[in-house]
Amino acid sequence: MAGPRIRIDLNSPVPATRQIADGLRVELVEGRLKPGSHLPSVRRVAMELGVHFNTVAEAYRMLAAEGWLDLRHGRGATVVERTQPANASRNEVADYRQRLRELISQMRARGVPPAKIAAELRALAEGLNS
Repeated sequence: MAGPRIRIDLNSPVPATRQIADGLRVELVEGRLKPGSHLPSVRRVAMELGVHFNTVAEAYRMLAAEGWLDLRHGRGATVVERTQPANASRNEVADYRQRLRELISQMRARGVPPAKIAAELRALAEGLNS
């Protein structure tokens, strides 16, 4: 089975563990990884991404703690049916807002016009409702 297609930037200030977890979370939220799906082994993903296996293992553990994965020694990681979490706290929403501001600032610094950024954000938000 082909695994999820995630990419990381080893030169990014964002830790590789977070990049891996974020990439997989996108696959999970958007439904490309469905309950019952088996993720590739930690070692296989580590080799493909050029990182230490503990980096991938920590990303898998983060997603398991969020309720996305069932981790079993010798059986790997399996996507599970996830119950809807409680609403995010005010502080969590503020943290997400700050992360979005940083990302938008990076896009602006690379020359992406505000209208294009707004259109991309709208398209992504509408995709979450489908």
